[in-house]
Amino acid sequence: MASTNIQSVGAVQAVINEARTMAHAAAQQKLGELGGDGRDACGFAQVNIYSHNGKKIDGRSKMGKLFKQAGVRQDYDRVFYVYNPSGLSCQSISALEAGAKAAADTLRSFGFDAYASSRMD
Repeated sequence: MASTNIQSVGAVQAVINEARTMAHAAAQQKLGELGGDGRDACGFAQVNIYSHNGKKIDGRSKMGKLFKQAGVRQDYDRVFYVYNPSGLSCQSISALEAGAKAAADTLRSFGFDAYASSRMD
């Protein structure tokens, strides 16, 4: 895991935008491999973000405050997450999972502890 110094809302937004770009490309590729939407199980996917450079992110931490200002949401367990990072309006769980995995990989390259999660509809 790479250690990175992210100190501003703009830097957080740039990282999230990069993760979304990579997620979109991966999900589009998977959707093409499947032959389009409707040829797979329906579901949802997101990427959960737990820590940065080894420090847990919570709403009171500096990174947590930057996330909130950047519009990154928290779930009921207070874990920050990006829902459907690919931005595709499809129901294919495989495509959405591919996007979430790509987003998690991108976030990890910036020092975040991030994992894709999904659930069927």
